[in-house]
Order: sequence, then structure tokens, then C-alpha cells
Amino acid sequence: MEHVLDNPAYNALATGNKQLAKGNEQIKYFDKEVSPFIGFKEYQQDSFQQLYDLIPHNGPVGFVSPIEVEIPAIWNVLNAIKCLQMVYTGDAIPTDMSIDLLPLTDEHIPQMMELTKLTNPGPFAPRTIDFGFYYGVFDGDKLVAMAGQRMHPSPYAEVSAVCTHPDYIGKGYAKALLQFHINRIKAAGNIPFLHVRTDNERAIKVYETMGFEIRREICFYIMKK
Repeated sequence: MEHVLDNPAYNALATGNKQLAKGNEQIKYFDKEVSPFIGFKEYQQDSFQQLYDLIPHNGPVGFVSPIEVEIPAIWNVLNAIKCLQMVYTGDAIPTDMSIDLLPLTDEHIPQMMELTKLTNPGPFAPRTIDFGFYYGVFDGDKLVAMAGQRMHPSPYAEVSAVCTHPDYIGKGYAKALLQFHINRIKAAGNIPFLHVRTDNERAIKVYETMGFEIRREICFYIMKK
């Protein structure tokens, strides 16, 4: 039987993120202002043609697959990224209470977009905040670090957009945000997981130190019509 995390986008759209889902039973997707990710209930030979005909915008869209696939020529592949899927297997952990973590709201979206553009933690759109649970660290009025929750293929919840402004690296902000989200997700009865590029050795080591274990390699395809 396929594990829920082998098809995280579709299972998120069918369960924990169903309030954000568009599409039909076979193909589901987020509004492009929320997230580029799409999912197929079952990958079939004509799935990409069906997606092409169904989705109302030109992209980009993100397809997550546990195996490498050949994308049909009707789609222009912008990037193919290999990531590690990591799952948190530990207990709740103490949070650094010396760092103030503040909830992010619509008024912070311009700064959130600026920070993700600078640090490139992965796809981030103007309404990604609609996933909920985004928290940040501020220096005065300046957002300098943040993290939130993205895909929620129940009972798993993805920690995402973990990023720190380059001028503030080394202050423990990312670790504090990770600790907070781990505890928050576990308190809600869910299991934290995340994705990290296979070549991001520094981040992988940090995640392993904090209690995340590699589950498998997974492929992300970014494409547009």
C-alpha cells in the first residue's frame, strides 16, 4: 500500500488542506496564489494531459513524485529537484524562550515575500500564508526569520519556508522556529515532516540533530504550460 507521504500533495489536498483544494477527484490543486502544488490520485499515462486541460492558469505548477518521471512535452519543465523527505520521530522538545516568535498576518506578506525571495526556501506565493501557522522573528519592525506549515496530508504536517535573513544567521532563530513548530504539530496530534534539497548538507545535519530522520528521496518537478 502506498504511504501517505509518497503522494503528499494529493493527500494534503484530500485531507488536511481540503479547504484550499480545487479540481476533481482524480486531480487536485491549490490556487496559484496559495501554492503551485498539484496532485494526482493515481498517476496514469494521460494524467498530465488531463491536468493541462483542467488547470485554469499557465503555471508554474509543482508535481511531487516518489520516483523520477518523464514529463510530456506539452509541459515545459523549469526545474527538477531531488529532495529528502524527513520525518520527526522524537518527543516534544524544549523551546528557546529567549527568542520571541510572533504570528504572521496579512500585513506581513510583503516582508514574507521579500525574505523568501532573498533566501529561496522553496515555492512561496502571496497567499501561502493561507496554510496558516506562520511565525516569525523580528528585529524591530523588520522580519528576519520565519517558518510555517504547508502541506498537511493527515496525520502528517509539513514544516516549510524555514528561512533566515543572511545578516541574522547563527543567532538560533531557525532552530527556535523549528522547535516551536515541532511541538505545535505534535500537540495537535500530528507528525512533523519536511523536505530538504539533497545537496543542502548543512540543513540536513541540523534537521537530523533535532530528531528528523530521512524517510526517502522524493522528486519535485516545477513546470508550466
